[in-house]
Amino acid sequence: MASLARLRSPLFRRIFRQPLARALQTSADTTQLQDKPSDAKPFTVKLHDETFHGYKTDTPSLEVEVSKSMLIEMYKKMTLMRRMEMAADALYKAKLIRGFCHLAIGQEAVSVGMHNAMSWDDLLITSYRCHPFAVLRGGTIRGVISELLGRQDGMSNGKGGSMHIFTPRFFGGNGIVGAQVPLGAGLALAQKYNEKKNATFTMYGDGAANQGQVFESFNMAKLWNLPCIFVCENNKYGMGTSAERSSMNTQYFTRGDAIPGIQANGMDIIACYQAAKFARDMSDPGTTYRTRDEVQRMRSTQDPIRGLQRYIEDWGLASEDELKQFDKDARAEVEEAVEEAKKSPFPDLHDFWSDIYYKGTEPAFMRGREREEVHHY
Repeated sequence: MASLARLRSPLFRRIFRQPLARALQTSADTTQLQDKPSDAKPFTVKLHDETFHGYKTDTPSLEVEVSKSMLIEMYKKMTLMRRMEMAADALYKAKLIRGFCHLAIGQEAVSVGMHNAMSWDDLLITSYRCHPFAVLRGGTIRGVISELLGRQDGMSNGKGGSMHIFTPRFFGGNGIVGAQVPLGAGLALAQKYNEKKNATFTMYGDGAANQGQVFESFNMAKLWNLPCIFVCENNKYGMGTSAERSSMNTQYFTRGDAIPGIQANGMDIIACYQAAKFARDMSDPGTTYRTRDEVQRMRSTQDPIRGLQRYIEDWGLASEDELKQFDKDARAEVEEAVEEAKKSPFPDLHDFWSDIYYKGTEPAFMRGREREEVHHY
């Protein structure tokens, strides 16, 4: 069954409020401890009462079973993703990365939370803030950074760039707004056709929410009951345009017609994990447009990494020194990957004739930019 999830943050847009509507909780650290935490056994925490809103479905349970090892691993992954994106930002500003480079700083709760709720054989496709997903779903930091630098060691051999990175479980990274949504529905169709017991997470941003192909995909997914989970990662702006200026209805989780939807707090990683897990079970298988004050407020009060850090410290799962060491380890790992990526050579001119066709299906020859420029396979 297709399902529709919306992960909202204040990097996940202001909600369209009707009179007396309840506002979604978007703080990163409002989850409360229910049981005494244990090093060896899982324990229960309770999310804020307004963590989820539902449309044509019950909402996920606010009580979530977690463990020390799970939360520590989540923190390490979030920190590592943040460090990778910060390194990419520095390389872009140094003009070592050319073209587009869309970062996901501040949205780590979504990528890491969803990844932890997915099975390893589930598939995922997204738009262009894709670097964390590329690593989490089978890639490497070195492979991502090399690709951003246009080097041969990149995950697309240096020819794809920021928006075209793939693994067997991750289908991009897609640069055309909304174009990945029908592709995601197609992946889910293939899973159903081949009788796979997995789901496809099809992600798009609020800026793509009004695309016709998105609604066409909703229709086909529901008509054929595909194992597709549509996720609107709402960061308040689409190419610098705020949601309220572009969308009559910014409650994106209600826009799937007959598809049930969930709105979740995208700044709390435990909420993201619980929402993705719930949706999977249902399926059955850049700052120029933000004011300086807004950016500072988000960093100081709603940073998802700081929210998880507070949980870990308050619940006695790790000390401040241990968390600082995790951050140092992440920085060192990213710095090593960056240096290795810089050593990788640029693609050879001959390489530009490859990867155009699937191996074994190439034509006998191909013309280049001019009539006389011909490559024979």
